[in-house]
Amino acid sequence: MQFCRLVKSTFLASLSVLPPPPVAAFSTSAARPRAFPALRSSHSLSPKSVFGVTKHDRRETWCPLSIRGGGAVFSSSLSPSSLAMSTATEESVAPKEILRTSYRPLPYRVENVEMNFDIREGETIVESTLTVVGGVDGGDGNNDLLLDGESDALTLLSISLNSKPLSSSEYKLTPDGLVIPSSLLPPIGSKQQATIVTKVKICPEENTQLSGLYKSGTMYCTQCEAMGFRRITYYPDRPDNMAVFSSVRIEASKKDYPVLLGNGNRIEDGSIGDDRHYAIWSDPYPKPSYLFCIVAGNLSSISSSYTTKPSGRKVHLEIFSEPENVSKLQHAMDSLIKSMKWDEDTFGLEYDLEMYNIVAVNDFNMGAMENKGLNVFNTAYVLADPKSATDTDYERIESVIGHEYFHNWTGNRVTCRDWFQLTLKEGLTVYRDQEFSADMMQSASVKRIEDVSALRARQFAEDAGPMSHPIRPESYISMDNFYTATVYSKGAEVVRMYRTLLGKEGFRKGMDLYFKRHDGNAVTCDDFLAAMADANGVDLSQFSRWYSTSGTPTVTYDSKYEGESKTFYLTFSQESNNPDPLHIPVSVGLLDKVSGEEVSPTQVLNLKEKVQTFQFTGLDGDVVPSVLRGFSAPVKLVRSTKEKNWAFLAARDTDGFNRWEAGQKLMTSLIFQTMRQEESLRTLEYVFEAFGRTLGMDSVDYSIQAYALSLPPESTLAEELDVVDPVALHAARGNVKKTIARKFYSEIRAKYDELTVAMQSINTSDIQLDAVSIGQRRLRNVLLDYLCCIKDTCEEREVASKLAFSQFQAANGMTDKYSALSCLVSMDGEQDVVSRREGALQKFYDDAAGDPLVLNKWFSAQALADLPDVLDRVKTLVDHPDFTLSNPNRCRSLVSAFSMNAAHFHAQDGEGYRFLARMVAEVDKLNPQMSSRMGGGLIQWRRYGKERGALMKGELEKLSKLKPISNDLFEVVSRGLK
Repeated sequence: MQFCRLVKSTFLASLSVLPPPPVAAFSTSAARPRAFPALRSSHSLSPKSVFGVTKHDRRETWCPLSIRGGGAVFSSSLSPSSLAMSTATEESVAPKEILRTSYRPLPYRVENVEMNFDIREGETIVESTLTVVGGVDGGDGNNDLLLDGESDALTLLSISLNSKPLSSSEYKLTPDGLVIPSSLLPPIGSKQQATIVTKVKICPEENTQLSGLYKSGTMYCTQCEAMGFRRITYYPDRPDNMAVFSSVRIEASKKDYPVLLGNGNRIEDGSIGDDRHYAIWSDPYPKPSYLFCIVAGNLSSISSSYTTKPSGRKVHLEIFSEPENVSKLQHAMDSLIKSMKWDEDTFGLEYDLEMYNIVAVNDFNMGAMENKGLNVFNTAYVLADPKSATDTDYERIESVIGHEYFHNWTGNRVTCRDWFQLTLKEGLTVYRDQEFSADMMQSASVKRIEDVSALRARQFAEDAGPMSHPIRPESYISMDNFYTATVYSKGAEVVRMYRTLLGKEGFRKGMDLYFKRHDGNAVTCDDFLAAMADANGVDLSQFSRWYSTSGTPTVTYDSKYEGESKTFYLTFSQESNNPDPLHIPVSVGLLDKVSGEEVSPTQVLNLKEKVQTFQFTGLDGDVVPSVLRGFSAPVKLVRSTKEKNWAFLAARDTDGFNRWEAGQKLMTSLIFQTMRQEESLRTLEYVFEAFGRTLGMDSVDYSIQAYALSLPPESTLAEELDVVDPVALHAARGNVKKTIARKFYSEIRAKYDELTVAMQSINTSDIQLDAVSIGQRRLRNVLLDYLCCIKDTCEEREVASKLAFSQFQAANGMTDKYSALSCLVSMDGEQDVVSRREGALQKFYDDAAGDPLVLNKWFSAQALADLPDVLDRVKTLVDHPDFTLSNPNRCRSLVSAFSMNAAHFHAQDGEGYRFLARMVAEVDKLNPQMSSRMGGGLIQWRRYGKERGALMKGELEKLSKLKPISNDLFEVVSRGLK
């Protein structure tokens, strides 16, 4: 699954939605309590539960609240709220912490499943037939069969065992599931089978959690990872129960839901009378319940086919969306076909079913989901055309399409034993999608710069905060909180280190052995490590410490050259949260200090001790080391290197990533000097030299040029500081940017005009998506940003606003249009300047014509504006008729976007914190996954100084006292307050 991460490169790069790391009134009033069963079963009722009432579309409905604590809550929303309470009193019940070491194998497992969905407006009846066999004695004396099920989502209508109905005294219903005593089941270890049939009622229309079966627009769809299947039926909802779903029958209105989709292959369909129809799907491969999926909707599609190699299987490919969006699906289809071919060519992995379907869904918590044969995607990661999608959107869609397809082997065919092993499938698959994207871009350096920038901006911050955890966590309260940058992005870096240590062929040997050993099984991170070690005959026991070490390790190095022995010495030391040293691969090259020639090409040094020295002999002169080439390990590198060596590497390093990195270090140094008001003229000269040289490059690698000219983002800079003053940091970075822009204004403008002419000379109105064209647009928009930062006088504001408005009007694609709008929204002052800004905003809104993804950009641009009254503008936008908290994409596009506008979110008066906390409290009533992610914006309060920290902490304390509060938000808030 692709979690909705903050977009690659930086968040400020064009957004279709804030993943990739969010109505009118914030008031809450008490509602009438109503007695209703806490455990919704026709056999066992309790009169003590309390329900909330929600209003929507001028109707009033009673529906449960899925949250901790008690008390009825009156919630205003555009869509129905159906969140159920886990307790029935005002007293909060301490949530259960799940430990990795508590894993026990299943005493009984389900090996085959047959299901029937009868979908009708207002309720869906789900009948499940489970074939149960004995598993493994857990050794704890309790071998009863637990079928997970959330009492707020399921109403049990009937249950039978081996064709005999069970009375309420023969099983036990709990808030978390249904327990059948082992005395009614075959002995553990026997080959006997038992058949359990349950029938439940669910209400997808009222499921705003977007977990389980829910309704989005004109379609019903499911999201079962991590624990959504238990909101559909009673089942051992854990990844180590892999069962064959041999028959899934879906029945619905033929007119309203003409498309009925499921996992695997369609084996039957037909009509039932004049107004209903059905389809039966069968998946021959065992899978865990989190990969289950059905879709019923009024959808249109495009189709194609792919013939696999070497088996020659012809696979039917189809991508579905709402009818008005079908013209935006071709890029996704092209990306899918590229992905299938790449996986065959790179890893020898073929697709294994007769069809592969993708469905685009507007209401979706995550980025996408790899359900076997039926992927469900957030529309932001499928829909694209030049008028609505930026270059970044196109690249991200290709990457995420690849990510979910690659899961077919790394996640589906071989899955994780328990959720603590999540990085086994996600870290590995992120690595695979990164390599795929690098090959499609035809520039490994560009991709590496983007990925490391995203890692530092988000994952390093996570490592430094209260939610810090190893890539294999040790405990959780809500698993949804651990779909994190650490598990995904840092997990991918750990996989990349295997590739660095073992080489391309060695890594492939390890992958082949991994699939050979574990195809069709649920396994652990240790199993992956063992396959890599055994395939290559190496000892990786020390490397395994990466899986249990939280935080970002620090590597420090020093060097010296001895002319008499012609030997160069590199001494490294490492520090981490692990008391024992990690195994860190450090890629190093050496450049002659005089000529700049590379005298020692890249080699991998195995740093395995706390302090370790490496010798390079036979060198005729002193050298400058290029250390951690390609970012060979996810560490913070502390350099004793002087600024003149950074300048040397920025000009001469043969490693594209390290050449960019050296330039970033120079810019970082200058920004921090400016913030401390102790600027060094020498540092400024180094920055000018590097900037001028890069600006004058005669190269078609425009993307590298664009990234080299860009200043480090504030989020990355903040990770270099112990105490962060976002306002001072923003001002210092802005001053450095303005200094560079004034120094090189004529050269920047000339390059901007040169690119404009070159782009206009292309004899086509169609947007080109090749690497050169994307790079040209990327570089031109970096230059526009520099030109528009000079706006101190009325004359400068006039020039800047005219330039940005001219690009906005002339743009024939979203990349240039959104970049120009992003410059205009931060302009203020004279009437003509304001008129251009407001005119562009209105034109952008009108051109969107209701397109949700374009409107998300419109909201985000304003939330990210650098204006003194931006928070007031955001508050006004909360009341906009196109804004809703119930849609994750829309909520992220405004609320989460503002929380990333650091200087204004962290304003000294604390109003930004109060605004975010109010929004989090509202969203928690609707969607706990969203509220917990949004609440993460407050938990790093210790890093923001005494006054800001106290204000942030105060809002966290208010959130902690919410009654009720979801487990998801409770975990984040309580960790933040520890």
